[in-house]
Amino acid sequence: MSLIAPWRPRTADIPTQPGVYRFLDEKGTVVYVGKAKNLRNRVTSYFVSPERLIDRTRRMVQTARSIDWTVVQTERAALQLEYAWIKQYQPEFNIRFRDDKSYPYLVVTVSDDIPRVFLSRRKDIKGAKYFGPFANSWALKDTLSTLLRAFPVRSCTQSVYRRAKRQARPCLLGDIGKCAAPCVDRVSPEEHKALALGLAAFMDGKDDRVLDTLRYDMIQAAERLDFEKAAKLRDRIDAIETIMVKNTMVLDEAVDADIFGIATDDLHAAAYVFRVRGGRIRQARGWVLDGEEPLSEAELIETLLRDGFDDSFPPARVVALPRLPESHGVWQERLGQVRQEQGERGGVEIRVAKRGDLASLAETVRINARQTLQSFLSKRSTDVVARSAALAELGEALGLPEAPLRIECFDVSHLGGENPVAAMVVFEDGIPRKDHYRKFALDAPQDDTAGIYEVVSRRLRRLQEGSVEAAGEQDGPRQKSGFAYPPGLLVIDGGQPQVNAAKRALDDSGMDIAVCGLAKRLEEVWLPGRDFPVILPRSSEALFLLQRVRDEAHRAAISYQRSTRKRSLKSELVDIPGVGEAMANALLKTFGSVAQVRTADVETLQKVPGVGKKLAQTIFTSLHG
Repeated sequence: MSLIAPWRPRTADIPTQPGVYRFLDEKGTVVYVGKAKNLRNRVTSYFVSPERLIDRTRRMVQTARSIDWTVVQTERAALQLEYAWIKQYQPEFNIRFRDDKSYPYLVVTVSDDIPRVFLSRRKDIKGAKYFGPFANSWALKDTLSTLLRAFPVRSCTQSVYRRAKRQARPCLLGDIGKCAAPCVDRVSPEEHKALALGLAAFMDGKDDRVLDTLRYDMIQAAERLDFEKAAKLRDRIDAIETIMVKNTMVLDEAVDADIFGIATDDLHAAAYVFRVRGGRIRQARGWVLDGEEPLSEAELIETLLRDGFDDSFPPARVVALPRLPESHGVWQERLGQVRQEQGERGGVEIRVAKRGDLASLAETVRINARQTLQSFLSKRSTDVVARSAALAELGEALGLPEAPLRIECFDVSHLGGENPVAAMVVFEDGIPRKDHYRKFALDAPQDDTAGIYEVVSRRLRRLQEGSVEAAGEQDGPRQKSGFAYPPGLLVIDGGQPQVNAAKRALDDSGMDIAVCGLAKRLEEVWLPGRDFPVILPRSSEALFLLQRVRDEAHRAAISYQRSTRKRSLKSELVDIPGVGEAMANALLKTFGSVAQVRTADVETLQKVPGVGKKLAQTIFTSLHG
């Protein structure tokens, strides 16, 4: 970690998707905006040794006190958002985009009687459709030249058009087929306008005839061994694809919307919002929705509608949500009143974005909501103060003499009673100790309680054996295994029956170790021999720690069970005479499972590569007894 940036985010918390990041100073002022194809790679590059940074970047990092980011779906969308935010915030350390010079747009004057297509860096023509901005002017010009071959819309200025009309002679573009020449009536105004609308539709991503034509011409050129022409056509295809990525960051200037997204786990929820004004994302913000009790999706939606607006951003004309609220009309009326009280005209429409640019933005917002939730959970689990508070609170809630610095959690997993396994995970000081994790293959227990009794008994036996070995060492201490360290608390994934089973194992071993269980349904903490559970507050750091420990044990047990399931399925096939590892893999790849292999007849089995009639009959007979 760089000494000049103690606020640096954890690398694991930074997403690897494309996005835009913002450095902020101690007052919350944006001092730098940047984009990245991979946010993690780009953001971490700022936190190297200061002497490796150029002077301007080093001063920027020294000035900043925090960083946030917004995930988008494409690098193209990241460029659009970066452009908009640099124009909006005017960051001190940004150079590009701050002056009047900006990236070009492709303009189609669809409202004119004789539409025109051209490039412009300004957006002040009424009735025109704008596409962009685009990063590469040369790529845009080259692609426009190609598009005019399929959509020969006039691109000349008004003075050139009037002169050609007066002289009854088209310009060079008309002669080479890149203009339909409406100036000399080669096409009617209606036909020419249809061409312009077709070009606009292509730019909207609704017509891919140009790319199909170019790909066909490229293949034909290659077959004629005209590789130079094929290469040029390939470059034109690449140029078109470069600028034709769907633009969801720059919308029509009339778009005025608040787009909300939600991400949840069992006990926590996070929200994210894009506030679009005049077709630009003016704010992107995420926050955690926390309360005393878990909220349903309907309650979360109403929370967004109640608390998701402030004086700086009154409700937009359109509010897009993951689902409609139950009192749909009432909320529309209430938000409309708030909008009018803050001097805005028009009402509010609440809807779910199902198609078009708003739907694409809604998906991006949902991704950012999930990222906000993951960052919150990660920061909470790595906060030293929070971990210490969690351990102290847990010890107090369970009546322990001291905080349990080493916690071991057990979970049993099986598939319909088959392949029973168990896993033990270890947390020390609230952090996973993965080198001490252990996996157990169980001896076909009758139920989960018997499985818990078996795995806890085996763990305690290894602990006792380790103690005896340590006491008998003559040549100094040896490296201890994970089994040799005594836990301060055993946690069981389950309720009262499972906890009582673990307690029986402790009693039978003669060891006195605290044990509790965490039941999934209501997140209740059970102690052995108690008729009622311990209820920890939903916002409790102790409950959060127990959940992490329980969920990690569940994940480890499920992963181990799945791996043994695959081995057992394959072994069932390998036991058939004439079927080896490679053939078993081929059968599973073809049919998906042993059950599907069992349903196949001899003729179907023969279709597997390497399976002849005799082997197919052997496989069929073996699987059917």
